[in-house]
Amino acid sequence: MDYKSSLIQDGNPMENLEKQLICPICLEMFTKPVVILPCQHNLCRKCANDIFQASNPYWTSRGSSVSMSGGRFRCPTCRHEVIMDRHGVYGLQRNLLVENIIDIYKQECSSRPLQKGSHPMCKEHEDEKINIYCLTCEVPTCSMCKVFGVHKACEVAPLQSVFQGQKTELNNCISMLVAGNDRVQTIITQLEESCRVTKENSHQVKEELSQKFDTLYAILDEKKSELLQRITQEQEEKLSFIEALIQQYQEQLDKSTKLVETAIQSLDEPGGATFLLTAKQLIKSIVEASKGCQLGKTEQGFENMDCFTLDLEYIADALRAIDFGTDEEEEEFIEEDQEEEESTEGKEEGRQ
Repeated sequence: MDYKSSLIQDGNPMENLEKQLICPICLEMFTKPVVILPCQHNLCRKCANDIFQASNPYWTSRGSSVSMSGGRFRCPTCRHEVIMDRHGVYGLQRNLLVENIIDIYKQECSSRPLQKGSHPMCKEHEDEKINIYCLTCEVPTCSMCKVFGVHKACEVAPLQSVFQGQKTELNNCISMLVAGNDRVQTIITQLEESCRVTKENSHQVKEELSQKFDTLYAILDEKKSELLQRITQEQEEKLSFIEALIQQYQEQLDKSTKLVETAIQSLDEPGGATFLLTAKQLIKSIVEASKGCQLGKTEQGFENMDCFTLDLEYIADALRAIDFGTDEEEEEFIEEDQEEEESTEGKEEGRQ
């Protein structure tokens, strides 16, 4: 603590020094022993221990024979979190400098005469100090007000007893509030961790889902290429057969055309002898050509490609039914799919 700079700023060094020696928990002057946190803030060890035990209810007390690993403590001034060992606040170092300053301050205050304005005075009786507490009206007052004043019929109590009671109550409330804040901070930390884990898990399952669908796409593309190749192969075989027939018929047509031209030229021959020399052989060639026209033909429905028709409706239904489920449901679906594939392959082989 920077006592020197604080004392210089205030005209009353002793009063400002007292402010520097106030515990942030009990709001009173530090009670020895005084402990110092790693963040350099000071606390009464009793106050620190009360907050520590409230924040760590399962921590074993110092006198217990059961050893624990320690707990967490959050500074009420700067909110810095300190990890305690198994000794708890008893493992923190004492601030002997602050304790010595408290002793010096108390000695100085006891040697100084009490000023009139250092104690609150009654507004009704200016020469009377406020020394009792009216329990009925819940206000501090003086003895004259009880004897002759407005609090004559009220129930009163010594000021010090009420002061200690309310100070204790306020101290307990502060301890509860600080402990509650620590619990809320713990919950916030857990929720933040839950958010992080949720994001990581979502990213992981998205990646896995994308990989599974990419595998399906690859299988479909591979199967598509395979089936298209089979159709192309069948097409090429049929086209080759048809083109071979066309070539045979074209050759037969060329031969017949030449025979017709030769026969017409023979008919135009004026000499009978010349005509008879070639007519018999020509007639024989025409008759043989007519018999040779019985070439191969395509069967009815030869150009039909219905054998390559696929019924994929059940697969489309299965794809539409894809959803998130248990491993058992996925195994049942895979078995049903394999049975349907085997049945389909048997039907295709029967058609072929």
